[in-house]
Formats: sequence, C-alpha cells, structure tokens
Amino acid sequence: MAIDPQLFKQAMAQWASGVTIITTRLPSGELKGMTASSFTSVSMNPYLILVCIAKKLYTHEVMLQSDVFAVNILNSNQAEIAQIFAGMRPDIQDRFAHVGYTTSETGSPLLPDVSAWFDCKKYQTMDSGDHTIFIGEVLSAHGNIGKQPLIYFNRQWGSFAPQNS
Repeated sequence: MAIDPQLFKQAMAQWASGVTIITTRLPSGELKGMTASSFTSVSMNPYLILVCIAKKLYTHEVMLQSDVFAVNILNSNQAEIAQIFAGMRPDIQDRFAHVGYTTSETGSPLLPDVSAWFDCKKYQTMDSGDHTIFIGEVLSAHGNIGKQPLIYFNRQWGSFAPQNS
C-alpha cells in the first residue's frame, strides 16, 4: 500500500527533534555547513554518531568528498543560525564569517556557544533511499551544561519547556 508523501511528511512533523548544524572542511580548505535534524548516537565503543543527508543537497556531495565533519547542537537562542545554515538568509553569503567558528582535531568548523559539538572522522557511509547515512567516529566532543535546546517540531523552531516536578 502506497503512502501519500504529504501524509508521511505530516506524520513525521509530529516527531520533535533537536537542531544541528553539520559542518565540514574539504581537503582544499573550503568550509561548508547545513542545518539538519537527522542526528543520533550509534555506539559507545567506538564512539559513533550518524547524520542523514538528502542526496539532492549540495552539502551531500561535499560530505562524500570530505573525510571529516562536525555536528553542532544548537541551543534555544540560535534559531537565526539554523535559518542561516538552512539557506533561509540568502543575504548572508559567507555563513562562517557571519557566525564565527573554531576547530578541534579534524579542522571542521565548531560554532560558538552551541549546546554541544562532536568532531568526527568519517567512519562509514550507507546508501538509504533518497538520503545517505554518514556515520562518524567521534574524536573529540564538548557539552555546555545548562543550555536549553533548540527544538524542531511541526515544521517550526521552538524551545523546550521543562515540566515542574
């Protein structure tokens, strides 16, 4: 039985997820990044994470060419950064110059003031329909305790409101 694409998207929109910026540095030194919500932990031994990227995106080709990437988990004050890296601010040509960044082991950009980041070397890629799953081995990581996450739900960005105990 075939599922209507709009119904599938509507159902998936009910899954709340965090918002990340996936960044990479090509061997030429060129930097690229994109907003993504398909991210999860895979393994503790070795430390592995994964991101899923649509094959139709330019960043997909870049990720295939690069051996490294970083995942930057955004906090609730960083919706503008999510918009910039989602291409929703075409007036900003150089995303990294606008936002700023540092690097760790791989040279992939690590964005300032994020909730957490993971610096990875590519471990495995898997073809999966219209996406590719990129698994990265985490070489270094950092988490900022106390920051509220930026959440993506029902095609909107928002924040997490803890319930009172």
